Amino acid sequence: MRPLRYSINVTLDGCCDHRAIPADEELHRHAVGNLDQSDALLFGRMTYNMMESAFRPLVGTGARPDWMEPFARTIDAAKKYVVSSTLERVDWNAELVRGDVATAVQQLKRESGKGLLVGGMKLPLALAELGLIDEYEFVVHPRLAGHGPTLFAGLSKHVDLRLVSRIEFGSGAVAIRYKPRR
Repeated sequence: MRPLRYSINVTLDGCCDHRAIPADEELHRHAVGNLDQSDALLFGRMTYNMMESAFRPLVGTGARPDWMEPFARTIDAAKKYVVSSTLERVDWNAELVRGDVATAVQQLKRESGKGLLVGGMKLPLALAELGLIDEYEFVVHPRLAGHGPTLFAGLSKHVDLRLVSRIEFGSGAVAIRYKPRR
């Protein structure tokens, strides 16, 4: 059974708006490491669209810093599953997941492999409610954004976690990994 891992960037005041999070080379290297620990990515519609528009191969050069290219190549090559009831089709090495999310994700987890990596906010909220996330990583940035969106807004029950690792980055960001207490 492969684990389902969740990773998200967040400011100290809980903002998960990607435009409020500073990006740097060290953090992108860390993200490549997360991708390397997974066989596939699991996205909701909004996260899929955002990642595709940012990291699908570009025709021209110079559209993003050179240090982003390893991440872009890795995410481009990754198998992607997209949970959506509104998208008609997906490409970019992706497959639509329809129907009952719990059943579909449990089936993906039962497959052999290194793991699944989920990103975004709405889908992880649903997966946390279902108790399907096996590991949470919060990359906390030393910034106060003063606005949302915030993580797990509307979660109906507490999810108690135990710390499994912590990595400090030169920027002052800290990647904190937790596993649910079961």
